[in-house]
Amino acid sequence: EVQLVESGGGLVQVGGSLRLSCAASGFTFGDYAIGWFRQAPGKEREGVSCFSTGDGNIYYVDSVKGRFTISSDNAKNTVYLQMNSLKPGDTAVYYCAAKQTQSVAAGWRNYEYDYWGQGTQVTVSS
Repeated sequence: EVQLVESGGGLVQVGGSLRLSCAASGFTFGDYAIGWFRQAPGKEREGVSCFSTGDGNIYYVDSVKGRFTISSDNAKNTVYLQMNSLKPGDTAVYYCAAKQTQSVAAGWRNYEYDYWGQGTQVTVSS
């Protein structure tokens, strides 16, 4: 059974940090790209970052560049999203998703992903 399980969300003050984890199971981790997406109330889902476990390509949406860092621990089949300097606009439910590809391109936000996690809430208070 394929599973993506997010964890690490919570309530943090402006300027604080959180590290989200996406633990994957049930598929060959190295054959997939893992993306982080978020959805705030009343807004469309937005791609935040993507990590191609096959070739190491990494992408970020402009609004998080320099603040968020995506990384992977292949031994643990886990992708992390380190979020620093958090802003109220980062408040959302964060989801990880997996797409079977060993190389992501710049259009990663528009891919159809094969699997999705259940989401973890991130709330940044001002």
